[in-house]
Amino acid sequence: MEKGTGILMIAGACLLVLFIGAVKNKAEWLLNFCIRTVCGGITIYGINFFLEKWGIPCAVGLNPVSLLTSGTLGFGGVSLLYAVSAFHLL
Repeated sequence: MEKGTGILMIAGACLLVLFIGAVKNKAEWLLNFCIRTVCGGITIYGINFFLEKWGIPCAVGLNPVSLLTSGTLGFGGVSLLYAVSAFHLL
């Protein structure tokens, strides 16, 4: 085996290891995003239910934008959505 071929094989193996690490990290991030989105949707639904039951007109709609916000920011994003909704009441 020539010296250049050996160097290319070692470089290729290193790139493969880095690629596997990056894919694993992205899969973990995607799973966390999905979990936050589902939990945020359930939270929004529950808060809307109780606000309607108590007669408070401060509801947040369940749509792709609100789910994207809760998936990206977590429960802080849900709080932000309700803060914006409450601001419109003023």
